Amino acid sequence: MPTPAKRDIIDSLAELLKKSNGLFITEYRGLTVKKISELRRNIRKAGGEMKVCKNTFMRKALAECDMVTAPDIDFGPNGYVLSYDDIVAVAKAIRDFAKTKGNEALVVKGAILDGQVLSKEQVFALADLPSKDQLRAQLVGVLAGPMRGLVTVLSGTTRGFVTCLSQLKDKKEKEAA
Repeated sequence: MPTPAKRDIIDSLAELLKKSNGLFITEYRGLTVKKISELRRNIRKAGGEMKVCKNTFMRKALAECDMVTAPDIDFGPNGYVLSYDDIVAVAKAIRDFAKTKGNEALVVKGAILDGQVLSKEQVFALADLPSKDQLRAQLVGVLAGPMRGLVTVLSGTTRGFVTCLSQLKDKKEKEAA
């Protein structure tokens, strides 16, 4: 039975897991405090949060939330990144930080998403997907395209009529002169 202090940590992790829509597992060994702070800032901007805790605490919190655990990748000093909004944006923030020169010490081990454990390659493939904002913009473009075409077609007849009247007016002015 865990002590009350440990129980509080597990309960707070479980609350965060219930609010999140994905969990990324990274190894931060070898990063300086400055680099870790920069990583945390990038993750916060993307809509996530990085927690460093004992692996046993996270396993127990995952079990309490009836989520799958990842025993193959949750060993060693891990940073757990929770995504609260756009999971693709958080994946991009982690991937971009890891691929930046000087940040090679950050190792992306995998993720837990929708009851499945994802590999590092799958996390990077997720990061290559367009973000929610990009998908929304594409949807608006697709929906606006036919309407824009309809407006162009409908205004074409009016434009042609006005052009015809203008030419008729010019012709009448030339005849009058």
